[in-house]
Amino acid sequence: MKINFGMWRKASWELIKMDDKSEWNALDVVSKWLIATRSAVTLVTVYSCVIAGILAWRDGYFSWLPWLILTFGLFIAHGTNNLLNDYTDYSRGLDQGNYFRTQYGVHPLVQGFFTKPQQIRWFLVSGVLATLAGLWVLVTTDFNPTVLALFIFGAIVLLLYTYPFKYWGIGELSIFLIWGPIMVGGVYYVLALVSGSEIVMSNVWNAVLAGVPYGLGVMSINMAKHIDKLEDDKSRGVGTLPVRVGEAAARRVDQFAVVMIYVVIAYLVFVARYFTPVMLVVFFALKEAVILLKVLNKPKPPQAPEGWPAWPAWFSGFAFQHNRQFGMYILLGLLVDALLHIIPFTADLIARYWPKM
Repeated sequence: MKINFGMWRKASWELIKMDDKSEWNALDVVSKWLIATRSAVTLVTVYSCVIAGILAWRDGYFSWLPWLILTFGLFIAHGTNNLLNDYTDYSRGLDQGNYFRTQYGVHPLVQGFFTKPQQIRWFLVSGVLATLAGLWVLVTTDFNPTVLALFIFGAIVLLLYTYPFKYWGIGELSIFLIWGPIMVGGVYYVLALVSGSEIVMSNVWNAVLAGVPYGLGVMSINMAKHIDKLEDDKSRGVGTLPVRVGEAAARRVDQFAVVMIYVVIAYLVFVARYFTPVMLVVFFALKEAVILLKVLNKPKPPQAPEGWPAWPAWFSGFAFQHNRQFGMYILLGLLVDALLHIIPFTADLIARYWPKM
């Protein structure tokens, strides 16, 4: 079995379609894990951790080892959730009959690449690795009550998201909270704790708020995907938010989430002044945002428009493209903003002319 670094890169950036079991069997363990867990999607976890890391660096709390352990653990935990998601849906018969999930990427159980016991073993190994990272954080922070609460909350959502949260129509809200304010604010808080420096709680709460735009972006993708597969979900009794409120209302919710991304960033720049105006670079993603908002104005077309490569994904394709652009610009803005706060000369100018409110 040859290590396929090219597949590592490809699977980390795009969803892989593969139908040949012999091709699957020839892959190395890491490639299989990245494909089976849909790492092109779980990369959003790394983005959340990077955002938290940059904010912590800006405020003097960053250190590499805790951040790497946190990022690795959360990335593995997200992948573990996806393995459980596929196992649960497959066991309930949800993924049979050319269901939406099987059309856009590899589903090892449906395609016979894994048996159910194999899927469980992969889930357990991934879960143990994620749990070990979490235990390291708990021990390092002396079982801080807030960190312990976040650990327990994360474990509950990981185990219960697929069923019953997604069936209750609160999966989308869970995704916003976890990959936005909870993950960004939580990683920031842990880094502040282990730094040994005095924690400024106003900074912690600003970091929590700074996680809201990215959380909204991740939720927007998920909401769009659930709109795309609304009919499939409805026929199988999966009560996602679009199933419960209808396509039109769900499209409006998604539009609201996209608009609020930019409203919150503007608030953090002009009202709270947590960020300098350099963060307005995020508004370069407005072109993609406007395209997404316009697409969300109309129902999903009955069939793929000519030349559309990603059917049955429709809204989610535009949401994914917007989030890619937005994610790139928010990281750029955060990095430059952090440098401006760290370099003594510019930090002095910020304190004088752009003080926090």
